[in-house]
Amino acid sequence: MNKSEIRNKISKIRKKNYSYDYQVNHNSIIKIIRKKNLEGKIIGGYYPYNYEINIIPILEKLEKLNYPISLPKIDSKSNMNFLYWSTKDPLSINQYGIPEPVSNKVIFPDILLVPLLAFDKNLNRIGYGGGFYDRYIKKLNNIKKVLTIGIAYSFQKVKKIPINKYDIKLDFVITEKD
Repeated sequence: MNKSEIRNKISKIRKKNYSYDYQVNHNSIIKIIRKKNLEGKIIGGYYPYNYEINIIPILEKLEKLNYPISLPKIDSKSNMNFLYWSTKDPLSINQYGIPEPVSNKVIFPDILLVPLLAFDKNLNRIGYGGGFYDRYIKKLNNIKKVLTIGIAYSFQKVKKIPINKYDIKLDFVITEKD
């Protein structure tokens, strides 16, 4: 299957199987963070959209543990940046219907929680096809090393993701089963 076919197939499966009850255990993420010696570093999260796993409870727990939180914001040139955000802060809806921080304080996460449509055993991922995360991770890696953790349902795992030179592999993928 090509990327578009995988995207369509997994999108339908995710919509059909979506449950607010599926949660990723924040302890799985904290274990990775501690193993990589990144306690207290900046977390780049995301606001769940289009049947993605809801990570807001995880961001709330991490914020209580004194991790600074940031969320992505798309600018007028379709570039993604991460802006400081507290779980108590308001959000605005962007042109894609995704909530974003109203803050203008750009920060560079040390740990990036990455939404995805599909992943494989080699930690390759497919997103929505806009390349936002691949471009951002590449830009961020030119500034500092970032730890990337994909967040997905276990049923989003596929046998093989076709990749190209623009695709950036994740460091970890966490599912509701981890």
